[in-house]
Amino acid sequence: MTRASLNKQPHEVASMFDDVAERYDLTNDVLSLGQDRRWRREVAKAVDARPAQKVLDLAAGTATSSLPFTRTGAYVVPCDFSLGMLQVGKRKHTWLPFTAGDATRLPFKDDTFDAVTISFGLRNVQDTDAALREMYRVTRPGGRVVICEFSHPTWAPFRTVYTEYLMRALPSVARAVSSNPDAYVYLAESIRAWPDQPGLAGRLREAGWSKVAWRDLTGGVVALHRGFKES
Repeated sequence: MTRASLNKQPHEVASMFDDVAERYDLTNDVLSLGQDRRWRREVAKAVDARPAQKVLDLAAGTATSSLPFTRTGAYVVPCDFSLGMLQVGKRKHTWLPFTAGDATRLPFKDDTFDAVTISFGLRNVQDTDAALREMYRVTRPGGRVVICEFSHPTWAPFRTVYTEYLMRALPSVARAVSSNPDAYVYLAESIRAWPDQPGLAGRLREAGWSKVAWRDLTGGVVALHRGFKES
């Protein structure tokens, strides 16, 4: 089984997600104690997709994250660099235009999408800043980005408990439900190494996004960042 390193070599990360694709959605539901469903609902509200708008869903995996946007009448493109994830998703949702793509070199023209979103995938990209610039490039003027990512709990006592869960309980639970529990050791480590909420906001601004703001979910376990491309 593959376990990616924190150097985040694209072939390592893609191979790791190929290994967990079949049971990925179930595992996430168990490990998050069902909170992932609430987080995705909040992402859908923040993206606020409208009929006929074009939405790019990066790190879409099996497209579980894409479905809420399709229900609004928007045209949604699920994009991921794990072929295993895309194959599982295509079997479930044959009508969606699944696209293989690297977030640092997106296969789309400039100013294409009304909204670009990525949930729980940005921290797995080797070059975060390049990905933020690519998202900016493919977003039309006046469009928006919504990033949902694990972050840093804001209450210190809870942050300590959460860190213990990540490094001890999470891998143990993953062994019971995942096809590749070692992958979740990497995921726990990548969460600990990820910048805090103001840190990610600063990187968004450096990539060109304006009106950058964030909102904490579940006490800061997850943060929703949003930005706009000026007209």
